[in-house]
Amino acid sequence: MSSTLTLESPLLIVGGGGTIGSSTALHLARKGYHNIRVLDVYPIPSAQSAGNDLNKIMGISLRNPVDKQLSLEAEDMWTNDPTFAPYYHKTGQLECSGSRTGIENLRTTLEDLRNAGLGDTAEWLDNEDEILRYAPKLSRDQIKGWKGLFFERSGWLAAAKAIDSVGKELVRHGVQFSFGDSGTFESLILSDDGKTCLGVLAKDGTRYMADRVVLASGAWSPTLVDLEDQCCSKCWVLAHIQLTPEEAKEYAGCPVVYNEDIGFFFEPNEHGVIKVCDEFPGFTHYKMHQPFGASEPKKVSVPRSHAQHPTDTYPDVSEITIKKAIATYLPRFKERELFNRAMCWCTDTPDANLLICEDPRWKNFFLATGDSGHSFKLLPIIGKHIVELLEGTVQRDMLEAWRWRPGSGDARKSRRAAPAKDLADLPGWKHD
Repeated sequence: MSSTLTLESPLLIVGGGGTIGSSTALHLARKGYHNIRVLDVYPIPSAQSAGNDLNKIMGISLRNPVDKQLSLEAEDMWTNDPTFAPYYHKTGQLECSGSRTGIENLRTTLEDLRNAGLGDTAEWLDNEDEILRYAPKLSRDQIKGWKGLFFERSGWLAAAKAIDSVGKELVRHGVQFSFGDSGTFESLILSDDGKTCLGVLAKDGTRYMADRVVLASGAWSPTLVDLEDQCCSKCWVLAHIQLTPEEAKEYAGCPVVYNEDIGFFFEPNEHGVIKVCDEFPGFTHYKMHQPFGASEPKKVSVPRSHAQHPTDTYPDVSEITIKKAIATYLPRFKERELFNRAMCWCTDTPDANLLICEDPRWKNFFLATGDSGHSFKLLPIIGKHIVELLEGTVQRDMLEAWRWRPGSGDARKSRRAAPAKDLADLPGWKHD
């Protein structure tokens, strides 16, 4: 295999049916690379991907300059690129709080936006009347004492449809796919000296040789290759309610409504379905597991997808908090039956920055993971910068933010309010 990357170089993306992987394949194909293969357990959009979802929030992130740059680049592509634009619903976002700490956080967010030259993208809402102006279907009784921010340049993304759109473009570009056992990662194929990655061995024994291998398997990444505790995979919960056509018309155009103490909901989709999520630090699923590169089994938080475990439930506490969110935001539907309860798996890094780098243990093996729950909005653009990494042209601040960094903190807590609780400790979680 050649160490010099050319348009003919064989390139392999493990987990290419999800958000970061499909974006990487897309930008490789758009740059003219034509020997690309995507591996995944499931076809695009992968049933195990966090991006295989009804909707995700779109907004501008200002945690650091890299986040700001990526958010603005992504916003432009969601607005103007025909592969993505049909799936961006520009409803705006209403972020609220009634707690002292939450209101201070909102003020800090507004100040950060002003300092970043984006102060005109958010409007301060100082009372219930101003909040109800943007979300008149909220109940005044439920939002007493709330203040908020309205983000005009925000909304929601039809997540699974957007990844499916990427998949269709990949087919047009001639990208090759392997799914099922032939797309399931078993191990890396290394050189005789163990220092260079030459490809991937699949579960069915197929050997895929490549000049560059990218691991973009989301929450499954730490279970496939030992990431030395830089990532901790966690799940968040969601449920849906069905509205009648008349009810759906009433809520059409409603902004995404978010409260850090309660959760969030989206306007109904074209089928009258509303997705509701609570807000909490996530759940882990620790077990003894030996990923590739580990000398022995170790404690790893191992995801359980609904695709592979369709009868799994979420814990009892999640039913309570989801119903609390509905009672707060949508009290007229608090007795409405919930359906499609699910857990969505992501993987956190200690500082919530991505882990996108060449693995220092094996030349030509690249990591593209660590989404930390905020990466779906980057679907149109993150692959561009991963291609730059493969080509050796990625900008320095991205290299620094996304570097290999074991021992840099506690991924189980990350930047969230508290460490994640483990599913095994929570009543009501059924997982036969």
